[in-house]
Formats: sequence, C-alpha cells, structure tokens
Amino acid sequence: MGIYRRFLRDLLRNYIMGSGIAVLVVGGVIISTTLSISNTELLRLFFIMTSSLCIMMLAEFLVFRRHVRPIHNMMGKEKPELAAIRAAYLQTHRFPALSVMRIMGPHFLGLSIPAVIMASIGIAQGWLDLPAFYIGLAGIGAILVASMHALLEFFTTAQAIRPMLVHIRELGQRLYGEDVSLDGRVIVSIQRKFQLSAFLIGTMPLFLFSLATQIRLSNSVSSPELTLDYWKWAAIILLLGVGFSSLGARLLAKDIQQPIEDLHRVMKEVQSGDLGVRASDLYSDEFSRLIAGFNHMVKGLDAREKMNNLLLQSYYATLAAALDARDAYTAGHSTRVAKYSLMIGRAVNLSEQELDWLNKTALLHDIGKIGVRDAVLLKDGRLTDEEFEQIKRHPDLGESILKQIEPAEAMAPLLPGVRSHHERYDGRGYPDGLKGEDIPVFGRIIAVADAFDAMTSDRPYRKGMPARKAMAILAEGKGTQWDPRFIQGFMDAWRE
Repeated sequence: MGIYRRFLRDLLRNYIMGSGIAVLVVGGVIISTTLSISNTELLRLFFIMTSSLCIMMLAEFLVFRRHVRPIHNMMGKEKPELAAIRAAYLQTHRFPALSVMRIMGPHFLGLSIPAVIMASIGIAQGWLDLPAFYIGLAGIGAILVASMHALLEFFTTAQAIRPMLVHIRELGQRLYGEDVSLDGRVIVSIQRKFQLSAFLIGTMPLFLFSLATQIRLSNSVSSPELTLDYWKWAAIILLLGVGFSSLGARLLAKDIQQPIEDLHRVMKEVQSGDLGVRASDLYSDEFSRLIAGFNHMVKGLDAREKMNNLLLQSYYATLAAALDARDAYTAGHSTRVAKYSLMIGRAVNLSEQELDWLNKTALLHDIGKIGVRDAVLLKDGRLTDEEFEQIKRHPDLGESILKQIEPAEAMAPLLPGVRSHHERYDGRGYPDGLKGEDIPVFGRIIAVADAFDAMTSDRPYRKGMPARKAMAILAEGKGTQWDPRFIQGFMDAWRE
C-alpha cells in the first residue's frame, strides 16, 4: 500500500498547490486590491468563505472517494483479479480528466452556490455594504479561478499518476503475465487538451483584468456613461483576445496533432504487414527525431522479416529435399510440384499471400510419407492392396505432422492442401472422399501439379512421358479427376 499512499499524498499536495495559486494568489490579489471594505465586513466575508469551503470540501471528498474506489479496492487485495487490475489501470488514466470534473463540479459549485446565497442574504440584511452586482462579478471570478485551478490540476495529476500506472502494469505482469494497457483508447484527445489549455492561458489575464478594472471603476467613478464606455472598449479587447486565443489554440493543436496522425496512419499499415512503408519527414521540431527513429525501426523490422522469410523458405525447401532424398527417382519432386502449383495459382490470379501459402503447402504436400516404410515407399513393382492403403495414409499423416509445428497459426493455411491433394473432383479420391469445390483450393491445385510431375518423371519401372501427352491426359480428366478451372489455367500457363 506504500505506492498507494504516495499516490494519494501527491494528489493532495498538487490539489493544495493548485488551490493556493488559483484561490489565494489570484482571488486574494483581486479582493485585496479592488475592494474597499471595513474589518467587520472582511470578517463576515471570511466567515462566508470558510463556511462555503467546508461545504465544498465535503462534497469534493465524497466525489473523490467514489473516483478512487476502483484503485483502492485493487490495492486492498493481496491478489486482485485481472478484471480489477484493468479497471484500476483505466481509472488511474482517467484521474486527470476526473480532477477537472471535480473542480468544475463539486469544487466550484460547492463553494460558489453557498457563498452566493450567504452573500445575498448578508447584503439584503445589511450585514455587507456591497453593491448587489458584486455577487455576479464574484461568480464570474469564481469561474475564472476554477478554470485556472482545473488547468493546473490536470497537468500535475497527469504527472502524479505515472508511478501508480507503472505499479499496476507490473502487478498484471507478475500475477497474470498480462500487459495491461489502454490498447489505443484515448481518454483525452490532444486536440481538446491543447485547445482548452491555450485558450485558458490566453484569455485568463484578459478576463481577470477586465473584472478587476470594473470593480475599481465602480468604487471610484459614479458616472454610468464612463462605465458604459469602458465596457464597450473592454468588449472589443475581450473579443479580440478570445478570437486570437481560439485561433492560436486551434493552430497549436493542429500542429501537434498532424504528425501524430501521420505516425498513427503509418503504424496501422505496419500493423497490417506492410513493412515497406515509411513515415514522411515533414517536420523540423522534435517530431523529426521521432519519425527518424520510427523509420529506422521499421527498416530494421523489414530487414529482419526478409531474413526470416528466407530462412523459412529454406526450411520448407530443406524439408522437401530431405523427403525426396529417400528415393533417387523422386528427387526434386516436391520442388517441381511447388513450381507447377505456382504457375496455376498465378494463372487463376491468387493473391501474393495465397501464392506464398500455396508454395509452402506444395513443398510439404508429401511430408506424411515420412511415416511410410521404405519397403512400401520404394517398392519397384505393383503395390498390394495393403501396401496401397499404407500409402493412402500419407495425407492424413502429413496433416498430423504439421499440426505439431508451432506456432499453429503459421501452419493452419497449409493443412487443408496437404490433407486433400489426393482428393478427386468426382469424389472418388482419398482420404475423405470430398467432391468438387468441397475440396480445398490448394488441394485441387496441387492435385494437378502432382499428377503432371508424376507422369513426366522417370521411375524405375517406366520412363516419364512427354509433357504434351501428360497435358492430353490432364485434359481428358477435366471434371472427373481434376478441377477443370485449374487444368485450363495450367495448360494456358504452360503454353505461355
């Protein structure tokens, strides 16, 4: 609980500092330099403010206790549930925004409403010798002070919550191995943060000056014409100040938001698998270093991805070569089947990702033959029914072997083609007797490529037939043994 107590202590310290700056410095200076009242009235005002502060503190404490409850509940348990950790993490992130809500809600209303009521009663009963419109000016001043306090509280709270966030994340990792995060969720947008901050910073001095000047004028000048002229002049200055602050805040927010949006867009492309993308270096401030670092990182990921792909391709090719090496007469069979399969895949306009999966599937389509005895696999003569049944098991064995390879999701696209490459279009194939388009696409493509290579390759008991004759046999088998679409695609690609 030490980190939790330090968290509460930092929040309390920041709150007292923000209140001191906003209320004592700004409010105190305005009251002391603009109001001319007796000591008795000053004591009565002090009583009103003290009573209002007590009401405010009670209201704000009740709201704060509700806001901090998810964090308090998590920290009070020796082993909190993962859902409680996530809820506490989200609530901690929300604390800067919640602090603004508390200040503009129970803090502002809890102070100003009782103060206005008591001051109105005091003026009506003659306890305070102040013009009634001072109550309205006080309300405006309270809004300004609360806004300033909220601004300070937001940014100091954003700093105070960081140790707690680190602790909660470490807790999630230690107890559940989970990286607790917002997953890209935005609590307060940069646009809103910068626009409101810049607007308040730009307009606060103008409003405070106008308010203080009005009070001074009302004390020293009795001419309503002069007061009216002042407010005409002040209105123009305020409008200009508000307009310029709003424009400056908008431009500042856009200047910060644009590079972030550009980086986020490029990050989404990287996330989708495009490692060739680069962020445009259009900025001359610190974002230039951030973009340069991002591009350097993506470039490194791209190089590593290419190396990994080469290693994987070598891995598949090596597996296929090791399988084919069991029989000198089938050496290179898997590589050739992969080559013919890619010819068909390109002819029917498969995507690059599908072509990559097809190539890997074709290289490993006979991997199940590892489980077939040499006496059967390498037999020169005709196979017995029992031996042929052993051969027919190799698609199922191949699928089982590939299912053992991790990560499973990398092998998943290969499994249907490995299992189904001996299915026939008319449903008389094996191992499942699938028919027509119920046969997976890769299985139908590899069946054509496998048959063509088997017919054109030499065997101990026969010489391979010419490609023209093999093509004629494939054409005769359209719609019975093989998919007509892939037969035609292979024939078109072969002619080209």
